[in-house]
Amino acid sequence: MKNEISNKFIELIEIMERLRSENGCEWDKEQTHESLKPYVIEEAYEVVESINSGHYEELSDELGDLLLQIIFHAQVAKENGAFDMEDVLDKINDKMIRRHPHVFGDSEGYSYEQWEKLKALEKKEEKFSRIGKYKKGLPPLTQIRRLYENSLAVGFDPYYQKDLIEEMKKDLDEGNHYELLKKHMYLLVKEKIDVDSTLQKISKEFHEKFLKLEKELGKNFNNKNNIEKQKVWNKIEEGNL
Repeated sequence: MKNEISNKFIELIEIMERLRSENGCEWDKEQTHESLKPYVIEEAYEVVESINSGHYEELSDELGDLLLQIIFHAQVAKENGAFDMEDVLDKINDKMIRRHPHVFGDSEGYSYEQWEKLKALEKKEEKFSRIGKYKKGLPPLTQIRRLYENSLAVGFDPYYQKDLIEEMKKDLDEGNHYELLKKHMYLLVKEKIDVDSTLQKISKEFHEKFLKLEKELGKNFNNKNNIEKQKVWNKIEEGNL
């Protein structure tokens, strides 16, 4: 089994080498780390969509597309003399062993604080934060989710013994949307609700319902006022259209 996987992995590397060779594909030969950036993000989102939809045959395909992006970047780097796929594998293997001393060493149990401390030691940083670094490149929703998760993981609950629902009602009454959003995000994270997937579901649902609204109103869409549109929308929301 391991040999089969190794052979297929090597085959994929060789396919990419050929695609980037003199007699390879014109499009593949033109790509750079910079030009490939959007595809890494796109493929990662498609992996998440496959998980959300529960289509595991599709997930297998999308994971392959994501793996291809890693192979692609490694090949570009190899041609530039920066690193190759062997370096990528060496680094991730070493990192996983170093950061799991409770599995590969004699440390007792996992803790997020230990994880961050090991990361700081690897980078020769004298100080480390239990909550981790603020990562500028992350989307804002991902950033706050990660920070709230990390805070809870190291034993600090910023809303400990507070009645969040009552506080959120007060924020809503006062129109304090900043505090309302902050607390709502925290609540979602604490209840282990996947914020990104939830928003994706809301977006998809809204889009599908809006298409139904357009279909029902047809050419009269622009001639209908909001009250008339709302009547049709309510039926769609109730599942009666």
